[in-house]
Amino acid sequence: MRDQRLDSQKRLLHISKAIDDIFKYVSDETVNTFCEKDIIHDAVLFQFSIIGEAINFVDPEILEKYNYPWYKVRSFRNLISHEYFNIKMEAVWQIIQKDLPELKIVIQSILKSEFGKQSELPVE
Repeated sequence: MRDQRLDSQKRLLHISKAIDDIFKYVSDETVNTFCEKDIIHDAVLFQFSIIGEAINFVDPEILEKYNYPWYKVRSFRNLISHEYFNIKMEAVWQIIQKDLPELKIVIQSILKSEFGKQSELPVE
């Protein structure tokens, strides 16, 4: 039988890593250069897809303890997957700048509160 808490922890760690990867990919970019570079926004959108997919496998009882609009994370993943042709890169840039730092803080808080100090993916 699968351990849902362990699965939740792994998924939260995947989300944390995906957020870090997004920040790494855009660290030297401006909104203009980000919007011009297909390879960068493709990489960023893939990481957002990972975040949105992973959150679906985190125990809802854990997420309910934290005041965050989780539906937005799921909805953005669905937009990327199903309405990709309607995505505006300027809006993605704004999400990275305004929303992603808060999500990172919440994910780190959950990892610390629910699972102790470990906040890195284990080496497998």
